[in-house]
Formats: sequence, structure tokens, C-alpha cells
Amino acid sequence: MKRGFLFAAGSFYGLRARPEAGDIVIAADAGAELCAALHITPLLTLGDFDSIKEPLPPGARVERLPVEKDDTDTFAGVRRLLAMECTEIHIYGGTGGKRLDHTLANLQTLLFIRRHGARGYLYDRNFVWTAIENESITVAREVDWGLLSVFALSGTARGIRETGLQYDFAGGDLNTAYPMGVSNHFAAPEATVSVEKGALLVGWELRSLRT
Repeated sequence: MKRGFLFAAGSFYGLRARPEAGDIVIAADAGAELCAALHITPLLTLGDFDSIKEPLPPGARVERLPVEKDDTDTFAGVRRLLAMECTEIHIYGGTGGKRLDHTLANLQTLLFIRRHGARGYLYDRNFVWTAIENESITVAREVDWGLLSVFALSGTARGIRETGLQYDFAGGDLNTAYPMGVSNHFAAPEATVSVEKGALLVGWELRSLRT
């Protein structure tokens, strides 16, 4: 398993785990300022740099992207991490901020990551999101009576099962027009979510960090 860390320009709610030797770190645009504040040196800083305020440090490896492009800076960073064969990608600063459209884009990016053989984790305030497709995931409870939410990511997702939760779900469907899977609760040390056909966005509550 090769881990990648991507720091973007959205809201930052605290670091869950610091990058270690062998991990790959990329800063997207003003994510470079976040890296500097955390005393983390990215392997690469990329973007069109329309949101950065501080000058990049001397000697930084920089890839300047055009302003007019198809990919967001965050998505471009994800592409680089996948090209470097990262199988686990942790995204910080990918939610909140001033742009809901970027948060939505980054949630969709989780499915792009999954379809390219890796798993992405997008961190929000005391919450983390990932995507699954035609598979299952088991997650550990970090908070007593902690929340877990499940949403269909594309059309109708079929054959969904959820166990270890206040409201278990046995073989039903979810679709993108009805958010029935929001705000379930852990009722066991672990919860499992599976889907026979389709893609799901799965998010669960994390312990609170003092930042």
C-alpha cells in the first residue's frame, strides 16, 4: 500500500495522521500554505495559484497549471497521486471554504479514485467520506452513537445492506433523488455497508480533534 496526501485550499479541521517516510504529499494551490503551517514539505505543489497568498518557498518543485482547464487543482493533484501508484489517498482542505461546487466536485472525485483502483478519503469537520462500488466496506466506530451516512452516487444503487447500525438495511435500493441513508448511528463497534450493483458515498463520524 502506498499512501498519498493531498492538501487543498478549502477548510482545514485538523490532521488525522501525519505523512510518514514513503508517503507522497502534493499541495494544490493554497494547500501549500496549509503544508507550511503544518511543517510538511510537499513533493510537488501544483495549481493555477489563483488562491494562494504567500509566495512559494525557494526550491519548491512547482507545476503551474493554466487557469482555463478541465480539472480543478485538487483533481489534478489526485491524477498525479494515482500516476504515482498511490492506493490510498487522503484529502485535506477539500471541503468547506467559499465554494460548495468544489466540495461536490471532491465528493465525486472519490468515485474517480475508486474506479482507478485506489481508495480516497475526504476529511471534513469530524467526518470522513469515501466511495464504494459493487463491494463492501467495514468501518470502526470512533464515537459512541456516532453518525454514518450513505448516499447513492450514480442513478440507483441496488442490493444495499447495512449492519451494525441503529437502522439496519437488508437488500434495499437507494437513488440519487431520495436521501434516505442520511444520519444513521453506530450500534456496534463496527458497521458494514455493501452494495451489489452501483456506487455509494459513505461517510462516518470521527473523534473530535482539538485544533
